[in-house]
Amino acid sequence: MFLWMIALLIRITNMQSGGGVTNATAITSSVMPKHEFSVDMTCEGCSNAVTQVLNELGGVQFDIDLPNKKVCINSEHSVDTLLETLGKTGKAVSYPGSK
Repeated sequence: MFLWMIALLIRITNMQSGGGVTNATAITSSVMPKHEFSVDMTCEGCSNAVTQVLNELGGVQFDIDLPNKKVCINSEHSVDTLLETLGKTGKAVSYPGSK
């Protein structure tokens, strides 16, 4: 239990510092809602743009699946905030729902 609490504290500290982290763990998934977005990404430049805007927003952990044009985000931010942030990439974005 003690190690789990330390791992959670490290994750929260990292999120508060604005670090975008890929491959979120089950610990984070149980704490924050997970949302899946479709983003019209066609290349690595597109995924880099997504990474940049999400890192600027802060308080998020995310996985980018470029071949399937999906972005899974763990965050306490509202869906509207996440949609607006992803929209800053200039790519078409849709939100099918929570995961």
